[in-house]
Amino acid sequence: MSTEPLRQEPVAQHASEARLLELRREAETRGRVEGAGVRPPGAPFPKASPESGYYGIPLLKKPQWKWEVPLYFFVGGAAGSAAVIGAMANWVGRDPELRRNARLVAAAGGMISTGLLVADLGRPARFLNMLRVFKKQSAMSVGAWTLAAFSSFSGATAFAELVQERFDFAPVRVLGHISEAFSAAFGLPFHNYTGVLIGATAIPVWNRNITTLPIHFGMSGLNSAVAILELLGHNSTALNLLGIGASAFEAYEGLHLEQRSEAALEPLKHGLSGWITRLGGVLSGPAPLSLRLAAQFSGSRKMRRAACWAALAGSLLTRYGWMQAGKASAQDWRLPLEAEEAPELQRKPEMQQVREAKRA
Repeated sequence: MSTEPLRQEPVAQHASEARLLELRREAETRGRVEGAGVRPPGAPFPKASPESGYYGIPLLKKPQWKWEVPLYFFVGGAAGSAAVIGAMANWVGRDPELRRNARLVAAAGGMISTGLLVADLGRPARFLNMLRVFKKQSAMSVGAWTLAAFSSFSGATAFAELVQERFDFAPVRVLGHISEAFSAAFGLPFHNYTGVLIGATAIPVWNRNITTLPIHFGMSGLNSAVAILELLGHNSTALNLLGIGASAFEAYEGLHLEQRSEAALEPLKHGLSGWITRLGGVLSGPAPLSLRLAAQFSGSRKMRRAACWAALAGSLLTRYGWMQAGKASAQDWRLPLEAEEAPELQRKPEMQQVREAKRA
């Protein structure tokens, strides 16, 4: 009986393990592997590349969110900002009328946001299941708990406000102040966490803007809250200045996006998503900014109302534009195949420490 095959098998196995070890060392030291894998001739294995794709099939799944989710982003942003404005009006501004309306707007926004999220999920039980555990590393889990807490405390604040108008009881005032503090505390992350939520995904157009999306959505929510309160009859200079600041940042963000020429940002500039995003950017940035500055010097109430309507329309269109851009970005199979570790990440000390630990 020949023992030649038995001798060859350990040798082949040793060579394979040596090659794997070599590939690991190359990946650790250089951050990538230059050599191509072995593809047997005539094999049915797909060969993915930025030029040919993966049989032309998208590598990422499109977001399955329906129309309720962008509207939820819009309402939640305005509600969270309104809660903070109401608290500031009570603690600093001493404006009881603004405090009252801001509390009611926040409570209404909390209830509508919950309804929109449940409508997208399909049934209330699914939302309750999201509250079974708390995962601090999951933006969706943190957002669900933030929504639950915010809607509860903003509702309690509005209830205390309405009861206090009829019965001026000390316990009711205490309840209102305590719940208002918690409502404002949860309103801060609630008005911009949706930017973190979509940024922490593999969708290229969202992921490439993960550092600016939370601030972008937060300023958009502040713009909406100011607009709603002004349309309810509040004409204070402080609100107008808040609107000017939010609109100025929105104008800057739009200009910043236009100046960037990354392939991942193409859905924000072309196609249906590009039209929606750009129109939303103009209506939430330059348009209300110009109108508010003119109203600040002229005192024109009509200009401020026009700025309010423009800001609301722009904020709503911005959410739908980013959602549509995410769907278009997921369909482009070229972007995930071109993804590489950014040079700035390669230079970070913590990344180098991780590589050294792997080598050890």
